[in-house]
Amino acid sequence: MYQHRFITQLSTLTVTERTTLSGRSPFSSVAWLEALEHSGCVGEQTGWQPYHLVVYQDNQLVALLPGYIKLHSYGEYVFDWAWAEAYERHQLPYYPKWICAIPFTPVVGSRVLSGNPVPDALYDYVTAALHEEAKQHSWSGWHINFPTPLAGWRRQSLMERHGVQFHWKNNDYSDFDDFLGAMTSRKRKSINKERKAIQGQALTIRWYQGDEITEEIRQAFYLCYATTYLKRSGHHGYLNDAFFQRICETMTDQVAIVCAFLQEKIVAASLYLHDEHTLYGRYWGALQSHNHLHFELCYYQGIEYAIRHKLRRFDAGAQGEHKLARGFEPVITHSYHHIRQPDFAQAIDDYLARERSHMAQYRDQCASLLPFKNQ
Repeated sequence: MYQHRFITQLSTLTVTERTTLSGRSPFSSVAWLEALEHSGCVGEQTGWQPYHLVVYQDNQLVALLPGYIKLHSYGEYVFDWAWAEAYERHQLPYYPKWICAIPFTPVVGSRVLSGNPVPDALYDYVTAALHEEAKQHSWSGWHINFPTPLAGWRRQSLMERHGVQFHWKNNDYSDFDDFLGAMTSRKRKSINKERKAIQGQALTIRWYQGDEITEEIRQAFYLCYATTYLKRSGHHGYLNDAFFQRICETMTDQVAIVCAFLQEKIVAASLYLHDEHTLYGRYWGALQSHNHLHFELCYYQGIEYAIRHKLRRFDAGAQGEHKLARGFEPVITHSYHHIRQPDFAQAIDDYLARERSHMAQYRDQCASLLPFKNQ
């Protein structure tokens, strides 16, 4: 028999309870989620109010769904602004809503943190609990973004939404040249030309992992990250310096930073995370403009790292059709949604059915543009 409660701070969990939870990726971990809370990146002031669903069985914690009450739709990467506008036109409140997601991070992974495989009965229980909570608090609905596995959610009669991301797959390449050898001659030459341009600009590339990431390296990365965000978006980014300091301290073995030096000065940097099978490239910035440096630090260096460490997959972040020419393949992503208002639910469900068809066509079109031989 399951029981549940909602908590607003992960720090209320005991040490033993935290160690029993696993999302099998850096982002679906208590350490990552706690860093967001500890640094103030999530909280009432940001519009991401922690409201995690914790499930118990026989008084033992068995699962946690990282959840947030949202007063806006920023930082989710499953875009529902049109849904909110439709509500507004009919003078109905779309916010607050509840979302199970990794804030600011459109990465596919488990959304049910547990030390054991999750049975169907737990998905059934969670769905019923969220339906009741949405009714009690007058949420417009609740949402699960970028989850795996999918079977447990699909059996819940939720609305399913698809998107497309671009991920690199390691086909047992021995090195970067072996990877390039799978490409057509024209695409191979284009990538080699971009990489040679880095050498021509007198840039030096260096990796730092674990304890090699000194405070000086971390601060240099953050300066690059915040500067680039400020130029592009007018703010310093969703994640602050305290957050990056925290994950470098608490997730040391899963963090790596690659830096570009010009005359021994760091001019650009990317921060990566990894688990047993996957490399995740998420955060980048530069103090100076250099031709093809973004491609080098965010894609080519990541591919080399994945090959060197025999990782199966490289997720370099959302968006970016330009990744196709660099060997990143289109993959379908999923999200699941419950809208309480029946008329809006029907209209959105009809829209999502058409959107899924369009996403499948888009994925196929992108796949036809991959640079590999016999494609």
